[in-house]
Amino acid sequence: ARMAVYGSHAVNGVAQIHTEILKKSVLKEWYQLTPEKFQNKTNGITQRKWLLQCNPALSRFITERIGSSWITHLNQLKKMERFQNDPETLRRFGEIKRRNKQVLADYIEKVEGVTVSPDFLFDVQAKRLHEYKRQLLNAFSILDIYYGLKEGRIPGFTPTLFLFGAKAAPGYAVAKRIIRLIGSVADQIDHDPICKDRLQVVFLENYRVSMAEMLMPASEVSQQISTAGKEASGTGNMKFMMNGAVTIGTLDGANVEMHQVLGDENMFLFGLKAEEAAALSRHYDPKLLYDRDPVLRRVLDSIRDGFRDGVSYEDIYRRLLFGGDCPADQYLLLADFVSYCDAGRRMMETYGDRTRWNQISLHNIARSGVFAADRSIRDYARDIWHVPCRE
Repeated sequence: ARMAVYGSHAVNGVAQIHTEILKKSVLKEWYQLTPEKFQNKTNGITQRKWLLQCNPALSRFITERIGSSWITHLNQLKKMERFQNDPETLRRFGEIKRRNKQVLADYIEKVEGVTVSPDFLFDVQAKRLHEYKRQLLNAFSILDIYYGLKEGRIPGFTPTLFLFGAKAAPGYAVAKRIIRLIGSVADQIDHDPICKDRLQVVFLENYRVSMAEMLMPASEVSQQISTAGKEASGTGNMKFMMNGAVTIGTLDGANVEMHQVLGDENMFLFGLKAEEAAALSRHYDPKLLYDRDPVLRRVLDSIRDGFRDGVSYEDIYRRLLFGGDCPADQYLLLADFVSYCDAGRRMMETYGDRTRWNQISLHNIARSGVFAADRSIRDYARDIWHVPCRE
């Protein structure tokens, strides 16, 4: 990295928070030497792949209302904001989302042999399986919901399908254990009558682009829950947003810029900020949280003791509470657990008002123009490559 900075005329991060971390810590000395080299270029995605091609019904719906210029100038999607209070637009929009959910449900039944209902809330975390992306935190929240349903402490629960998709982790032992754990949780829920028609978990096999092209249009909630300060940018978050999924997430990666264009009321934020996470890591004892919080303790004890399939995850339990080859709970799952569960409850309450939910979803689409790859490439062409680029 040092040689790369020395030999380069420009250095950039791929999201606002990423660039600031490079400047303030990772490459701090180099930034002090040559501050003129450093700049930000936030990643982007192509709407021609991730909206026009993979979500034709929504694309036609948008074009009917604002014309087709958004296909090459994604900032034109902002014109969709004028329809946020139009009942007919919101009704049609809801119908398109449900049809996309049915397409995914049919695929899951055909390929996975699992029947899911398009009337459930589709809550999705699809990305590379890594500890810092915190699929395990999602699994802990699902376990909290499961025990809450058994104890009757979640009245009016919105029936929810939690979907996971992840790239392979053949050499990453902890990632494979987390995948196995999610499978155990799914099996436990599937065999408990209390969860019938209320809660379901599916880990999709062989996650890939062709599957993502069905998953993004059908998703209603996008899980972007990495430890603040660890995600460079993310592009899955942009693809979900562009297809109308509402984000529950930390202020990390491009979520920061999503928050800037959406505001608090159109996404569900939780957890420590990057500077808070860095400060906490210096004197963090997750065992104190475990001892203090009976809800968290029950979740962790359950993975230690194992589930219906007889598999114990004491290794994960001990890794979180006591460490080993890494610091205990180095990605601060337990520190963010309560805040994350609270955000999930706020999200489900909002989903209960489908008109309001569709307004938020439509607003996400309308504000996604800043994340176009066209914009990102123009920024590189103008500021780094110094080559002409057609507007």
